[in-house]
Amino acid sequence: MEQCNPQINVRVHTEDFCVADEYGLLACNNQDGAVVNFVGKVRDFNDGSAVTDLTLEHYPGMTESVLMQISQQACDRWPLSKVTIIHRVGTLVLGEQIVFIGVTSAHRKAAFAACEFLIDFLKTKAPFWKLEAGDTGRKWVEAHDSDQQAAKMWQK
Repeated sequence: MEQCNPQINVRVHTEDFCVADEYGLLACNNQDGAVVNFVGKVRDFNDGSAVTDLTLEHYPGMTESVLMQISQQACDRWPLSKVTIIHRVGTLVLGEQIVFIGVTSAHRKAAFAACEFLIDFLKTKAPFWKLEAGDTGRKWVEAHDSDQQAAKMWQK
């Protein structure tokens, strides 16, 4: 399969993002028949406990590098034209957007697979730390086995 050079856009910051704007930037290429995106938000529970807010910390420089690496891995596996990963850091309240992943490809199967691959690897490889606040106080969120299993499925 001939691979063109995809456009990769990785951003880690505190500011919110506009899904419509990000979609517009991805969808402007008429050669791509598929635009797939994922948005993760702060929810009101985790592991059976109430959550009131979430503080995300990261390792600046290293985090962006890891996100670029997993983006390139996705581009090496599927014929993608564009990849965008935006991840917010800082304290976020219920319902706020945390992460945006968007990909474009000529075909839907590649775009869906790449988007799922990217979120699975982001959750297991990128150096982010989550501190949840809720009705039982504050606690650091441990990695879930289900996230590790999802990432392992891509290695087969």
